[in-house]
Amino acid sequence: MAVNNERAGSTPLIERRSIDYIPEAERHGRLFSQFTLWMGANLQITAIVTGALAVVLGGDVFWSLIGLLIGQLLGGGVMALHAAQGPKLGLPQMISSRVQFGVYGAAIPIVLVCLMYLGFTATGTVLSGQALGQLFNVSDSVGILIFASVIVLVTVLGYRVIHWIGRVASAIGVIAFVFLFWRLMSQTDVGALLQIRHFSWSSFLLAVSLAASWQIAFGPYVADYSRYLPSATSSVKTFFAAGAGSVIGAQVAMILGVFAAASANGQFAGHEVAYIVGLGGTGATAALLYFSIAFGKVTISTLNSYGSFMCIATIISGFKGHLTVTRMQRLVFVLFIVGAATLIALLGQHSFLGAFKSFILFLLAFFTPWSAINLVDYYCITRERYDVPALADPNGRYGRWNLLGISVYVFGVLVQLPFISTKFYTGPLVAALGDVDISWIIGLVLPAAVYYFCAKKWHSAVPDQLILPVEQNSVVQAKTSGTGRAAAQA
Repeated sequence: MAVNNERAGSTPLIERRSIDYIPEAERHGRLFSQFTLWMGANLQITAIVTGALAVVLGGDVFWSLIGLLIGQLLGGGVMALHAAQGPKLGLPQMISSRVQFGVYGAAIPIVLVCLMYLGFTATGTVLSGQALGQLFNVSDSVGILIFASVIVLVTVLGYRVIHWIGRVASAIGVIAFVFLFWRLMSQTDVGALLQIRHFSWSSFLLAVSLAASWQIAFGPYVADYSRYLPSATSSVKTFFAAGAGSVIGAQVAMILGVFAAASANGQFAGHEVAYIVGLGGTGATAALLYFSIAFGKVTISTLNSYGSFMCIATIISGFKGHLTVTRMQRLVFVLFIVGAATLIALLGQHSFLGAFKSFILFLLAFFTPWSAINLVDYYCITRERYDVPALADPNGRYGRWNLLGISVYVFGVLVQLPFISTKFYTGPLVAALGDVDISWIIGLVLPAAVYYFCAKKWHSAVPDQLILPVEQNSVVQAKTSGTGRAAAQA
């Protein structure tokens, strides 16, 4: 632990790595930072609104809470399995997709992931702009611009600052949520709300889908924030640290949303930020709550912006070859990403945003199959035995285009279409299922089964062990033994 702390202390505040492999000498951090990062990312207003939808769209409190918890556990398990890849590979999440799709082919899901996180950043910026507008007594548009400036700064600073923000956001979030729960329970007969039980499969499955989709959406970048951990870090402990932080944070926020919506008598929808703050009071208390809402959105909005930056860099490096991103280039990337999200937020803060959010949820269908393919390949086919240097070589082991992975991915997208339910698009089988979107279940299970069967028969040669890049002054190779595998350190 002393060595680990020494490494962290010698690491520059501004991150100098981008999509590169993280050498062992630069690995640092503790598992607890994974817990606080994902706790802070979920203790925020958008999670409250997502939980409230379970009630706003017709569910009762009791079964909505159970459905949300089941969805958190299912989706959080998928998210945490991706997180466990970070310390072993030392790479951003989407680069590892080149194993399943090819060096060029991996750009297909990555482009769609970029669009989705751009939309998530825009929607979060709108809610944060409302909070900052109330806090500083300025217009929502000015609040949006203030928030965007903060996101640019934190994203450019990178990994260490993002984790520090996560720890602070977790502490502020816990205090704010304890206070809000206390105020809610003092004003509302929670027991009476829990006694109203009208079970329906459509409402129950809606709650499950809301929470599961929320968690699965973190999959394409969760390993970006665990890749700096030492390679010997336990995969099981990484799984539980990231998964527990995300599940607990999201469930707490969504519980608050459920009770708030159920007790609002129709006043919640369309006035989410004002209603939540109104639970706490007025004056200085309201100002502090507006600040906590805006600060809570800093973590997740930064994750979305940072993840978009990593995805764009991954796409460029796939076609251009090895890519070293300078700090100035990082700033340009981030300004472009956050600038686009801010423009969308400013244009859509009044009417367009609802339709745009539906479009973003529609995009979830395009990376759920990616998640299934990546996890099956990593844990069941290659079993962590990646050739990391070959991921940057279109002429190497993984080639330019992997037709097996791409074909199963396309199948996974198409098979979901009949089950998708959004304002942007609704599939033909949705009505028969009580207007419930179960596309995420189809998009996980069927592609996973098809890929496992096909890859077992036709997968290309898998290395005998994990092959890592040669580091300066040391040869870092993953070695297998009777007790497991560890990376040799300098």
